[in-house]
Amino acid sequence: MIARLTGTVLDLGADSLVVDVGGVGYLVHAPVSVIAATSVGSDITLHTHLVVREDSMTLYGFLDAHEGRLFQTLTSVSGVGPKVGLALLSVMDADELSFAIASGNAASLARATGVGQKLAARVVVELKDKMTSAAAPATTPGVESEEIVGALM
Repeated sequence: MIARLTGTVLDLGADSLVVDVGGVGYLVHAPVSVIAATSVGSDITLHTHLVVREDSMTLYGFLDAHEGRLFQTLTSVSGVGPKVGLALLSVMDADELSFAIASGNAASLARATGVGQKLAARVVVELKDKMTSAAAPATTPGVESEEIVGALM
């Protein structure tokens, strides 16, 4: 298992980057937030998750361990593979996504590419009890402003 990579970014793609570690270039698939936070030539440390399939070994990288653990939790749900997990983490950051699941906000999850209402509802049902809503983000996508005002009163 490759748990972490530290190296220099050699190339950036729409959903992946190549990280040079000791002369070896690793292709790492990552959420949009990771791609946007780096540039070619910069140093980077990624927490990684290696997915081994019959025909491939694919690395997925995240800026922090929490995001990586959330990715693993998401992909434990039936119908959520690595591509959908990355799509969810590309639409919201890890804290927003955790809060959306904990609060049962399937509509927020359905904004991700490849996630329909049924899959979003399944993710909420299967993971709601595993998420903590204590640390809600300041702005939560998909929550109506009336609900926010009502909660504050």
